[in-house]
Order: sequence, then C-alpha cells, then structure tokens
Amino acid sequence: MAYDNTSGSRTERTTRRRRGRGGHPRRTGDRPRNKTSPRRALRQETVSTIGVLADASDFAAMRRYRTFAFDDHTDYLRQLQVLLRSLASRHLHTTVVLFDPDDFSAFCSEEGIDPDSPLSRSRYTADAAGRFGTLPYSGEALDSLVPQLIERSVREATWQYATKLLADIGECADCGQDIGRAAFEKASRMLGRLLEGAGPGSHHLVCSVPAPSEQLFASLHAASTEDSPPHAMELDTSDGAEFVSVLATGIALGTAGGLVLRTRSPEAPDHLHGWRLHQGRLLPLTEAEVFSAYCTDTETGDPLPPEPGVEYRAGFGITIDDPETHH
Repeated sequence: MAYDNTSGSRTERTTRRRRGRGGHPRRTGDRPRNKTSPRRALRQETVSTIGVLADASDFAAMRRYRTFAFDDHTDYLRQLQVLLRSLASRHLHTTVVLFDPDDFSAFCSEEGIDPDSPLSRSRYTADAAGRFGTLPYSGEALDSLVPQLIERSVREATWQYATKLLADIGECADCGQDIGRAAFEKASRMLGRLLEGAGPGSHHLVCSVPAPSEQLFASLHAASTEDSPPHAMELDTSDGAEFVSVLATGIALGTAGGLVLRTRSPEAPDHLHGWRLHQGRLLPLTEAEVFSAYCTDTETGDPLPPEPGVEYRAGFGITIDDPETHH
C-alpha cells in the first residue's frame, strides 16, 4: 500500500486526527466533527406542545374557521397520532393539552387577535398549556391518552374555579378574617385528621360539594404502611391542594356536601367510610347510611347489590382545633 509523502504515514495521520488545534490531544468533550449540525442540535432540544380536539363537537366548532384544514374528526385524530409518534420517534419532548373552542374564542377576543389563523391557534395552545396543564406523550395510542387528558383538564379547571371562589368571598364583616383562607386552613386540618384516622393501607377519598354554577368533585389517593412514621402519608401534593380547595369551598359557602373514604389493605376486605358536610363540619354517617349511599342507584333510587369483598362502616369522628369565628 502506497502512502502520500505530504501527509505522512497512516499512523501519523491518525495521530493528528486525534489531536486538537496546536497538536494538543483532543478532549473527550470536544464536539465530534460532522455528527450533528447546529440547527439539528437545536431542533433536538425544542419542546413541542400539541392542542387536541378530543370531542367531535369541539372539532365541529373549529370547522367554521377557513384556515382549519380538517373536515373529518376521525381522520384528524389519525393524522394527529402520526404526528405525535413522529415527534416521539425523534426523541423530542412532546406534551398534549386539551383544545377548548369556546375558551379559544374568548382568548382571541381578549388578545385582540384573529381566531381564523394557525398562529392564533398556536398561541392559544401555549397559553392553555400554562393554565390547564399538559400530559407528556411517550408513544401511546390516543384512545388511552385522551381520557387522561380530559380528566386532567377537568381537575385543573375545578381547582381554578374553587380557588377563585375562595379568593372572591372576601373578609368576614364581623371579625375581619379572610373567609376563604380560613376555610382552606380548616379543610387542610380536616384532611390531616381523615388520613390519620384511616391508618395504614391504600386510600381513595372523594369529596363532592355544590357551588354556585356547578357541582364540584375532587379525589385523592394516599398510602401508608405499618412501618411509616406517625402522620406520614404518601400523596400527590397537587391532588391534595385540589381536594382541600373543593372541601374548603363547601366550608366557606356553608353548603351541604359529602365525603367518602375507601381503604384497601393486603389480604383484607375494603373498608368504606362516609361523612356529610354540614355548616363547615364533617359529620360521620352511620353504617346503614354508608351502605345506602353505595347501594342505591342515584338516578332511579333503586337498590343495588353490595359490592363483593367490601365492608361498609360508619365514618369516624373528625375533631380539629377550630377557633371561634363569626362567619
């Protein structure tokens, strides 16, 4: 094999390639040549957020815009799935958010922008992601992702609505105390007592209270073991804040409401407890009342068979240090 005398031997050329400028050995952190262009490198660090028209009626509402390119919801979802999987295959961080046409129209009016524009839809998607939260996409089918997205959006909207209600109530005319803040603190203490009384196991709590324009629901998962430190309970902090906000709304407004607790433990039947919210207090339901609540069809009033492997139990007492107030 012949070698070019002007460039030296194969060994010499290899040695020079392994050195940086000035003949110094190339550092391992140096960017490899001809590997990734600057533009492609930036593209790999770009975050994508996609607005999803999950409901056929929402999709139909968007068809009034000339620049909206789709006329079939099924085909739209199919093309959306292809786009999402394409982004995921390139290892780009992608999130999805529910696209609400009514909220989009209000957003465009507030911002003074034309709703019949892809740019306006993009701006709304970014704004909705900040207000309603997103879900990360990792390659799953839309059929499994959309229900999660709807639930996430409903819960975020519930939290925001409850928080606004608490903030708007104002101060007590007699004592000057912020009613919403006091109710939130009281609801936090109630939740703490509920989780303490629940003991070890996996717990699912559901709270329902009426509000001026809708019925508010919140749920919370929590868990502890026999070995857990006292008062220690694993739970999602954002779910906890949402749950407390809904409970606090019922306390602040003085409305009636309900709360149920389901506890699961290994090799033991599930335990169901219940309470009713009355004048800012959680009053335990009797065993018969808990049984009736779970074993009655809420629409028809007809009795339902008891759930197998479940014990219906009375709610336990919830006592908190509640300073005397005038509201």
